[in-house]
Amino acid sequence: MHRRTLLGAAAGALAAPALAQQHGAWPGRPGRMIIPWPPGQSTDLQGRLVAQMLSQRLGQPVVPENRPGAGGQIGTDAVAKSPPDGHTMLAASIGPITFSPLVQRTPYVVERDFAPVACYGLSPYMLLVRPDFPATDARAFVRAVKAAPGRYSYASSGIGGAQHLLTAVFNAQAGLEALHVPFQGSGPAMAAFLGGQVDYAIETIAAAGPLVKQGALRPLGITTKKPSILLPGIPSLAEAADLPGYDIGGWNGLMLPAGTPQPILDRLLAEVEAGLATQEMRERFLGVGVELAPQGPDGFRSLLRAEAALFGPIIRQLGIRAE
Repeated sequence: MHRRTLLGAAAGALAAPALAQQHGAWPGRPGRMIIPWPPGQSTDLQGRLVAQMLSQRLGQPVVPENRPGAGGQIGTDAVAKSPPDGHTMLAASIGPITFSPLVQRTPYVVERDFAPVACYGLSPYMLLVRPDFPATDARAFVRAVKAAPGRYSYASSGIGGAQHLLTAVFNAQAGLEALHVPFQGSGPAMAAFLGGQVDYAIETIAAAGPLVKQGALRPLGITTKKPSILLPGIPSLAEAADLPGYDIGGWNGLMLPAGTPQPILDRLLAEVEAGLATQEMRERFLGVGVELAPQGPDGFRSLLRAEAALFGPIIRQLGIRAE
């Protein structure tokens, strides 16, 4: 009996390191943050901030990896099909998670394939024109574009992405007919916009804010009804363009593949919440155009359900589909 006890204790001692490595010692190697957009996109900037923060807090590098294409679907699908071991993370955003499944068949099912960890906050987008555009406010803009169906064009960061859908909904509610010109990310879209290849765009503060400060682009309104401390004095499009039902903000967050062990998800949530609570991170997020208002997985899921319930009927009613 004494020998059996010793053998049992030895077996337990051998098993303990394996159990510790499975949960307590995670992460046991460097991880990666898949960013499904090109560098310079709002999702890219926020994803890199979170990757750097997690690298410091977890004691292992979290390496940003850009996997752009198909309105964010390529990188998003890569995470959905990754091993659920906590070493592959998704810099998630409203385009490929909320909008793409509403307008086309995606290679992933959000509810089935992802475990939400945290949403960082909501940010307004801006309706932008170049300084030489004849309209100087949103009402005059709507009148000008409505008076010339098919003459004007707008840029987006990709078919089915947030900029595409936000602009399509805006155009439909305002009664505008304009040509959609998609690009592979906000950087190329803004370059074409500045070069005169398109006439207007709805874009993030992160991608277009510096251009607004330089006077290269002029904002006519923001997409949220709530004013933004980041864009003081710029009215909501709901008010400025007489579209009372137009109230859309973009979000970014952290997701992992479904099936990731709960202890890993809990640890990540704790580290994200603690990191985003610091003054340093709040200031760094403000620097990329985001007012932090973190939500955990329950609030994140509620946000996704509310968006699908809100935009699904609108998109079906307007007949918006990815080209």
